[in-house]
Amino acid sequence: MMFSTARNLRKHGVLGVNERNARLIMKHNPRRLYPRVDNKVITKELALAAGMAVPELYGLIGHQSEVRNLGKVIGERDSFVIKPAHGSGGDGIIVVTGRSARKRDCYRMASGLLITESELQHHTSNVVGGQYSLSGNPDIALIEYCVEFDPVFANVSYQGVPDIRVIVYRGYPIMAMVRLPTRMSNGKANLHKGAVGAGIDMCSGCTLNGVLDNAIVDEHPDTGALIAGLQIPGWNFILQSAARGLEVTGLGYLGVDIVIDRHHGPLILEMNARPGLNIQIANRTGLAGRISRVDELYDAAASPEARAKFARSEFAAATSCA
Repeated sequence: MMFSTARNLRKHGVLGVNERNARLIMKHNPRRLYPRVDNKVITKELALAAGMAVPELYGLIGHQSEVRNLGKVIGERDSFVIKPAHGSGGDGIIVVTGRSARKRDCYRMASGLLITESELQHHTSNVVGGQYSLSGNPDIALIEYCVEFDPVFANVSYQGVPDIRVIVYRGYPIMAMVRLPTRMSNGKANLHKGAVGAGIDMCSGCTLNGVLDNAIVDEHPDTGALIAGLQIPGWNFILQSAARGLEVTGLGYLGVDIVIDRHHGPLILEMNARPGLNIQIANRTGLAGRISRVDELYDAAASPEARAKFARSEFAAATSCA
């Protein structure tokens, strides 16, 4: 039965972890380039150098002796995000959306809970100590702009900020989904923690049905709003930005994460050299066929704009809102 299922998955072009690692990551992602995406500071610097929009960086704290300067980095700002440079899966990220009306050194997190400046310093100290880093080694804490998501997501998100994951192969965007925070995910856009993933039609930029814990869902579990039929703003620009990930990182298989801010539009949040495969479930289609199509028609001289146009023409969903 297991082998029968595996054969059926291959028949439908579903890419497995072993094939992804051997066929894509090992072949197209030189390990010497991993720091470009595994370190959020480096990723941000590379993106800025390439003229790409990213959340504004307020400051860095890289040593325990600097933790006491957190208040100076925050300044009079009412909202900001603290995150580890080498973190993953949203671990170690604190999102502050306001301050207490009575005490300026008491902050309100996205969950609504209050946290003091001394507690923020303690958390920052843990980040710098490596508690949330992939390797467990000492890390750097980034303090940056807190994204205010576009109103299009108002009814399909719980507390946190939705993000868009685009898989890019050899510079060509081939599949995308939006990750919608839920109560189960504690407001984080992480599928493994209970966020909803919704496929996106590559042609129109319109959301398809969602997936929650590998089950197809039509409605957001907390708001009851329909997931399919949302038009992602600035879709062509998003595809072009994702396509440019090849030039920025040098990686041939890449996950590009983008948020849409209500004031600044699409912003590059981070990039990933080992993007997961649940995106296939969210789109109800496999990656293998799209990878083969890129290999068949690959043009080394194609610009990011041309590669985005290719994605829109070649990888349209069977149904969309366009």
